[in-house]
Amino acid sequence: MPTHAERRVLNYTPEEVFDLVADVGRYPQFLPWCANVRVRTRTTSELVADLTVGFGPFRETFTSRVALDRPKCIRVTYEKGPFRYLNNVWTFSPDPNGCLVDFFVDFEFRSRLLQAAIGVVFNEAVRLMVSAFIRRAREVYGPPRFTGPSAVGAPVSR
Repeated sequence: MPTHAERRVLNYTPEEVFDLVADVGRYPQFLPWCANVRVRTRTTSELVADLTVGFGPFRETFTSRVALDRPKCIRVTYEKGPFRYLNNVWTFSPDPNGCLVDFFVDFEFRSRLLQAAIGVVFNEAVRLMVSAFIRRAREVYGPPRFTGPSAVGAPVSR
């Protein structure tokens, strides 16, 4: 049951960071483990998507429902696929240096083999994912526009 919580300041507005995370269809362009995305439905407040992820010899597709509460929160819940459960929450709060991002993920695979395999690389996979979002923000929005003591993507103590 890997669980991860992280808090970071990104030197972009909450609206920009929200839009970046909500643009699920573009994940294969920048997330290293995301092989494919098919957005089934999308409204201003919700989307349903099939994501295919691959790590090592494993490749799995799952469906998730993504609640979009712009620009404050994105809540991902599991619909079907290889998990027993999956919960993922992003919150975006204004900060003097841009946006305070709180990220939480908790999941369990049905397969013990898959669960054991991801357990070995989970922390590294999450680190790569967070770094990929930070790089994507620079690609999409350019250099940070906020000045202050906080660096782009600086971790924040809880």
